[in-house]
Amino acid sequence: MAGNTFGSIFKLTTFGESHGLAIGGVIDGCPAGIKINLDAIQKDLDRRKPGQSSIVTQRKEPDEVTLFSGIFEGKTTGTPIGFAIQNTNQKSRDYSHIKNTFRPSHADYVYEEKYGIRDYRGGGRSSARETASRVVAGSIAKQFLAPITINAYVSAVGTLSLDLHPSKVDVLEAEKNIVRCPDSKLASEMESLIRNVRKEGDTVGGVVTCIIKNVPVGLGEPSFDKLHAELGKGMLSINAVKGFEYGSGFSGTKMKGSEHNDLFNPNGTTQTNHSGGIQGGISNGMDIYFNVAFKPVATIMQNQETINSHREKVAMQGKGRHDPCVVPRAVPIVESMAAIVLADFLLRKRNNRI
Repeated sequence: MAGNTFGSIFKLTTFGESHGLAIGGVIDGCPAGIKINLDAIQKDLDRRKPGQSSIVTQRKEPDEVTLFSGIFEGKTTGTPIGFAIQNTNQKSRDYSHIKNTFRPSHADYVYEEKYGIRDYRGGGRSSARETASRVVAGSIAKQFLAPITINAYVSAVGTLSLDLHPSKVDVLEAEKNIVRCPDSKLASEMESLIRNVRKEGDTVGGVVTCIIKNVPVGLGEPSFDKLHAELGKGMLSINAVKGFEYGSGFSGTKMKGSEHNDLFNPNGTTQTNHSGGIQGGISNGMDIYFNVAFKPVATIMQNQETINSHREKVAMQGKGRHDPCVVPRAVPIVESMAAIVLADFLLRKRNNRI
C-alpha cells in the first residue's frame, strides 16, 4: 500500500488500523533543538479523542501517546521521532455483520476491489482513527512554528452556520463548548441539532474554518507546490472531507476584479484580504483562512439496502459507536494538517536563496 507518507522535508509516515493493537507514526525531518511540551501534545489528542463528550462516538480511548525516539531531555535530536498510541477499547464484534457486506458511501467496496482483502473491523486502515497520528505530528509542528498560530473552529453544522468573517472571530471562545463553535448561542443550537439527529439514527455534516496568523512572506512555490494546493491536499486527505476553499473561495466568483483585488499598503500588507493570505501560491504575510467541508458520517443506525460480496442486494443497519457529526472532533485534525504543511514549507524556504 502506497500513500502513507505526507510532506517533503518535514515528513509524517503513519501506520495502524482502527482495531489493531496500536496506531502510530514516524516524523522525519524535524529540526534538532526544539523544546517539546508533551502536555501540549496530549491536550491536542484529548481534543480529538473519542468519548470526550455526549455528542461524539462513545468509544472510550485514552489516546495517550508513547514517544520512542527523537526526543532527549525534552528537546528534539533531529533523528526520526517514533511514536505509538495503543488501541484499548475495540469492540470488533460490532462489525461482524459487515464482514461480507459493503456499507453505502464507505470505503468497504473500493478497498476490497483494490486490494482483494480488507480489515472490516471499524474500517481498518480507512478509519478516521488514523488521524490521531496526524495530531501528534501536527502538535509537534505547532511547537516549532511559533510565533505562527493556527486555530480552527466549527462554523457550520447542517444548515446552522456562523455568519461572521474569520478575522472577526474570537477563536478562543470555541474551546468553551463541546461543539467548538465560537458563538455560544449558535453552539447550543448546533448541539441540539446533533442530539436530535442521533436520536433519529442519522448523521449530519458541517464545516470547520481555520485561521493562521503571523505567517511570514514566502511560504509555498509558484507552480505545482503552491501553498494553498498543499493545504488543500492535506485537508482533503482527512476522512469525510468533501470540500476545501480558501480566501474568498466560491463567493469570490460573484465579485468583479476591481472589488476583489487586495490593494497594497506602503509596508506590503493589504487593505483587504480576499486572497486569504496567499498570492501566486506563496504566502504574502496576511492571515491565511480557509473552510473545510465534512460530509455526514456514512454509518447510520437506519435500515439501508446495499450489496454483499456476492453482489446480492441485502438489507443492513449500522451498529457500534459512531459520531453523529464529526466536526467537533475534526477541529484539531484540521489544525494539525495545516501545521504539518506550514512546517514543511518553512524548512523548504531555507533553500530559496542565499
